[in-house]
Amino acid sequence: MEKEKITGSEALMLALKAEGVKTIFGYPGGSIMPVYDALYDYTRGNKKAFDHILVRHEQAATHAAEGFARVSGEVGVALVTSGPGATNTLTGVADAMLDSTPIVVIAGQVPIAALGTDAFQEVDLVGVAQPISKWSYQIRHAEDIAWAVSRAFYIARSGRPGPVVLDFPKNAQTEMVEFEPEHVNFIRSYVAQPKLDMKAVKEAAELINNAKKPLALVGQGVELGNAQQELLRFLEKADIPAGRTMLGLSALPSTHPLNVGMLGMHGNYAPNLKEQECDVLIAIGMRFSDRVTGNLKTYAKQAKVIHLDIDHSEIDKNVKTTVAVIADCKESLPALTELINKASHTGWRESFIPLQKKEYEKVIEPAIHPKDGPLLMGEVVNAVAEATEGDAVLVTDVGQNQLFATRYFKYPKKRSICTSGGLGTMGYGMPAAIGATFGAPGRTVVSFSGDGGFQMCIEELGTIMEQQCPVKMVMMNNHYLGNVRQWQDMFWKRRKSFTKMLNPNYELIAKGYGIPYEAVVDRKDLKAAVEKMLKTEGPYLLECAILEDDDVLPMTPPGMSVDDMMLEINV
Repeated sequence: MEKEKITGSEALMLALKAEGVKTIFGYPGGSIMPVYDALYDYTRGNKKAFDHILVRHEQAATHAAEGFARVSGEVGVALVTSGPGATNTLTGVADAMLDSTPIVVIAGQVPIAALGTDAFQEVDLVGVAQPISKWSYQIRHAEDIAWAVSRAFYIARSGRPGPVVLDFPKNAQTEMVEFEPEHVNFIRSYVAQPKLDMKAVKEAAELINNAKKPLALVGQGVELGNAQQELLRFLEKADIPAGRTMLGLSALPSTHPLNVGMLGMHGNYAPNLKEQECDVLIAIGMRFSDRVTGNLKTYAKQAKVIHLDIDHSEIDKNVKTTVAVIADCKESLPALTELINKASHTGWRESFIPLQKKEYEKVIEPAIHPKDGPLLMGEVVNAVAEATEGDAVLVTDVGQNQLFATRYFKYPKKRSICTSGGLGTMGYGMPAAIGATFGAPGRTVVSFSGDGGFQMCIEELGTIMEQQCPVKMVMMNNHYLGNVRQWQDMFWKRRKSFTKMLNPNYELIAKGYGIPYEAVVDRKDLKAAVEKMLKTEGPYLLECAILEDDDVLPMTPPGMSVDDMMLEINV
C-alpha cells in the first residue's frame, strides 16, 4: 500500500520535528517560500510544532541560533532564502565554526535546472560555505530530505560541535515524496567520539601525580561535553588551580577556591604569569588561541603539557604536547581522576595570592569602585553582576564592552556566557541575546554592548519589540570604537583614525520600538537604574555614559609573552 505523498517542504517540517526542533529563527524570501508556506501550518493549530522568530536580517538569524544553542545545549536553527539571504548568514556560520557552536542553516536555492545560469538570487552556497562550516550539502531532490536533515543534525551536535549548511533548491521543496524519518548516528568517514586511549590517560596521570606546580586551563569543551561536575571532581582531588578561557568562564563557578581567573590578553594577572612557572600544564577542551598564549616562542616552555580534547586536529597545532588524551572530556576526565592521587598543593596555590592582590589594588578596585569622574565600564558591569546575584546569562558584543563584561561578571551556573570568541563579531550581542531568551526562558539575559556594536545589528530591536524578548540591554556609550581607540593610543601614537562615533539619540530609537529606556550619567544613579531595569518586565535599554578613554587592563601587548602582561599603560 502506497504511503501518502507530501511536498518536500512539508517533509522538511517533519524531519525538523523528528530532530526535536522547537524554535526556528528566520527570514522568508522567494526561493524558500514553499517552505514558509508549509511552516505556516506548523506554527499554529493542531499541527503546531515550532515557534518561528522573524528576525530583521539573516545574519541575526544565525547569531540568534548561536545564542539559543549556547545556553540550551541544543542545535540552533536558521531558515533563510537564497542569494543575499544565504550569504548574509555566512558571518554567523564562520562565527559558529570558530566557537564550536552547533547550528543548522537551511537556505533556499534556485531550482536545480537553473543552477549555473546566474539565475536571480543564485549563489554557490555549498562552495562558499564549505571552508567555514563543518558540513555543507545541497538537497537536490525531495527523497534526500530525511537523510540530509538527520545527518546535518548529527554532524552539528556530535563530536566537536559546529555549523552545518543545507542548500535547498526550490524543486526539492515542491516535489512530492513518501516521507519516512531517518536517524543517522553513524558516518563511516566521521569519528565523532574518539576511542579513549588508556595508555595516554596513565601517562597523563603520572605527570600529574609527580607535579609540584600543576595548572589547569579550562575551555568551552567542558561546557560542550556537559562535564562540569567531572571537572570539579578532577580538580578537587588533585588540588589543581584552574584558569578559564573566555568561552569557558562558566565551566567552573567563579567562587570556587580553585578558580584563579580568566586567561588571555585581557585576563587575570596571576594565571597568565603562572603559566610561565607551572611544571605541568593541563589543557582541557581549549585550543590554545593566540589570545591565550601570546608569543608561542616563549609560552610555557618550562612545562610538561597535557592536552585533553575531542578534536585530534587541535593537538600540537599551536602548542607541542607531552601527552595528548583525545576523547570527550565527559569520558577522559573521570578516567584521569580515577588514576590521580589525592594531593595538596597549598603552597603553589597560595603563590597566586600576591599576584591577585596586586591586580586587585592596581586594576580591579579602581575599575569597579572609582571615587570620582565619569562612569567606567567595570563599575557598570559590577553593578549588574551584583544585582543579578549570579543568576543571569551574560551576552556580550565585541570590543571593550566584551572584555570588561567577561572580566567582572559572575558565573556560578553552567552555560552562562554567550560571546563571540574566535571571530570577534561586532553585532553579535543583540541577536545572540534574543536567541538566549528562547534557549533559557527561565533566566535573566543581560546583554552588554558598546555604541559601535549596538548599531551593527540595531535593526533587531524590531525582533525584540515583536517578540517582547526580555533582553536587558546595557549599552556602554563612550562615543568611540573603544578597543580600536585603545590600540591607537598605545601603538599608533594616539592617531585616532576614524574611531570617534557620532551617535543617534538612543532614547528616541527605543521609544520608536516601544522599549523602556533610561540613561545614566552620574554614578549615584547607577544602582537604582540597574534595579529598575531588572524589575521591568520584557525588554529594557539602559544607556550608560562612559569615560571616553576608559582602557581595558591588564593587557598583554600583541606579540609579547604572557608574562609581559601590563597592569598600567604608559604611553
